[in-house]
Amino acid sequence: MARELLGAWIVVRTGRALHGGRIVETEAYVAEDAANHARRGPTPRNRTMFGPPGSLYVYRIHQVHCANAVTRPGEAVLLRAAEPLSSGLPSLSGPGRLCRGLGVTRDDDGTSLVDGRVRIVSGDSAPELIVRAPRVGISRSVELPLRFLWEGHASVSRPRPWGRTTA
Repeated sequence: MARELLGAWIVVRTGRALHGGRIVETEAYVAEDAANHARRGPTPRNRTMFGPPGSLYVYRIHQVHCANAVTRPGEAVLLRAAEPLSSGLPSLSGPGRLCRGLGVTRDDDGTSLVDGRVRIVSGDSAPELIVRAPRVGISRSVELPLRFLWEGHASVSRPRPWGRTTA
């Protein structure tokens, strides 16, 4: 699912205004993955990961929020970067900047990505080439190639592993 989300849009409604961006980078967190928040079972922090697919799992780390799309119970896709929909939005390069730029907070945790305030909708174009690389910003299971990036896209966060294996 992490690969399939590239090119989709994350759209947030604030009052009557809509803002968002095209997803250009994701990371998968799968069962039996040492870096997965759900690997030891449900807790108050990760309970959303055990809810229905299509839910938004938002957690806070190092004073920033990170947003994940729940794909199946105990598994999710971290939304790492997006290309801003309008020039008025700040950089959405990196999971913390993406949440800050779109106004996603813990209040959005557990909401539906189909009909909630934060939604993921199909994109109008998919990347021609997707790069698959090891995840970044974690200390466990770093070697797993579960980071998916739109090759060459300026909104992808650093480090940019251009020239690595294609997905």
